[in-house]
Amino acid sequence: MIELRNVSKTYVLNGRRKTVADNISAVFPSGRTVAILGRNGAGKSTLLRMISGAMEPDEGQINATGTISWPVGFAGSFHPELTALQNIRFIARVYGVDTDELTEFVKEFAELGQHFYLPIRTYSSGMRSRLAFGVSMGIHFDTYLVDEVTAVGDAAFVAKSDALFSERMKTSGAIMVTHAMGKVKQMADMACILDGGKLTLYDDVDHAIKLHQRMMRGAV
Repeated sequence: MIELRNVSKTYVLNGRRKTVADNISAVFPSGRTVAILGRNGAGKSTLLRMISGAMEPDEGQINATGTISWPVGFAGSFHPELTALQNIRFIARVYGVDTDELTEFVKEFAELGQHFYLPIRTYSSGMRSRLAFGVSMGIHFDTYLVDEVTAVGDAAFVAKSDALFSERMKTSGAIMVTHAMGKVKQMADMACILDGGKLTLYDDVDHAIKLHQRMMRGAV
């Protein structure tokens, strides 16, 4: 379970204040896959970063039971001068998992070929994303945070990513951000809408999607 209690977050951009979380209180139940919907710039990715612990709210608390991943697919934490192999071994030691098992899993999944042994700085954005997704899925978490990760790669890799994600969801939950409503219908069993700093949760995913689509058309 992840509980947001009176969480607030405000940015100042170009001299203007933008509130992405306005005294939000919500509970994400254990074992559920929750999609966060909202306009571009609503603060969905910021909310994920706060839940992961990578960013602190200005006010309020975020409490959780179980382990939470970093945002799946996030490649910004890789050391650019180290190879994929070296980065994976470092991450395995940090999270206390078997180094060889994680290495073999990611090597097979990410399909990087000889780039696996080259510095991360030589990678394309797609290669970084494949590596990041593989590392994230190679470690068991009770809740995975997912930010548009399955949008990267060709159709075959997307299908493989979806299958792996679905397999993980048999024993874990997730909080996901995606603009693909097909993905939401396929993967989520709850949804919420973030708008104007307010977060509203819905057990009915189809209803949440319809409200989101009306909002995007300016009908609400």
